[in-house]
Amino acid sequence: MARVCFPDTQEKIPIIPVHLTRVGVTNVKKLLKIEREGKRPIILLPTFDAFVDLPSTKRGIHMSRNPEAISEVLEEAVEKATVEIESLCAMIVSSLLNKHKYARRAEVSMKSDFMVMKKSPVTKVKTQEMTRIMADAVGSRDDEEVVIRKMIGAEVVGITACPCAQESIMETSKQKLLEFLDEQTTNKVLSAVPIASHNQRGRGMIMIEVPHHQVVRAEDLIMIIEDSMSSSVCEVLKRPDENAVVVQAHQNPMFVEDCVRNMVHKIVNEFPHLPDDTMVTVRQINEESIHQHNAFAEKVATLGELKYEIESMEGNQ
Repeated sequence: MARVCFPDTQEKIPIIPVHLTRVGVTNVKKLLKIEREGKRPIILLPTFDAFVDLPSTKRGIHMSRNPEAISEVLEEAVEKATVEIESLCAMIVSSLLNKHKYARRAEVSMKSDFMVMKKSPVTKVKTQEMTRIMADAVGSRDDEEVVIRKMIGAEVVGITACPCAQESIMETSKQKLLEFLDEQTTNKVLSAVPIASHNQRGRGMIMIEVPHHQVVRAEDLIMIIEDSMSSSVCEVLKRPDENAVVVQAHQNPMFVEDCVRNMVHKIVNEFPHLPDDTMVTVRQINEESIHQHNAFAEKVATLGELKYEIESMEGNQ
């Protein structure tokens, strides 16, 4: 029986010859096992998006090559002792540019739930807390040289208490207390008792570039995000734990802007060794409890720019 030669439809010239910035596949789900020296392996169920650009002279990309590149790289990763998720994305980018010779640019992103073990603040009950880790890689081809930049990130849920509402409640409470207490006693009461405010479920996110021969651990980013909100949250809270979380949140009120600035400050302190041109994205979204909208704040800058701003602030204090 003669072998059928199928036409290469993708290679045809399109009717409308327009260059496309990103063409590829999204929501490719895989199983990934990451070995760690001296620790239990991490099991992830990540989702990948993989794109290349498409010149105006080609009707389409060979779409199957994108999930193929993801599968091949993950199969190779199983054989290695340790591997970082952002390096996996960089390896997939390299494979995409190799499979799509016409492409000048390739981009891969990965997201996965990531479990961390925590203890509740008072009773020390162990709980499994779900966070999210992310990684991106972007590669560009200049003649035959390929330059790849990679990033790692994390997203964590916490709680914030609104400073504005808290201050207004403090003022109205003070006026009521002054009806039967003197001012000194009133101020003592207000300083000793947590003042009510409305709360938000906060979602903090950091994405930071990982330069060549450098390592940035997702676990460190998770800690920075958690510590930048009014309080961390916990899946299992007994009554003493619940009390501790609520009290801490209301003793540490935060605007959405405060959370981003806290993360920036901690990043500068945690990663002074990274090059100044390291790109950093910090974002906070607070899901409001008394509004139907959410609050949003973001900072995108190089590490050098962040260092300059923080050093200028500390120099003026």
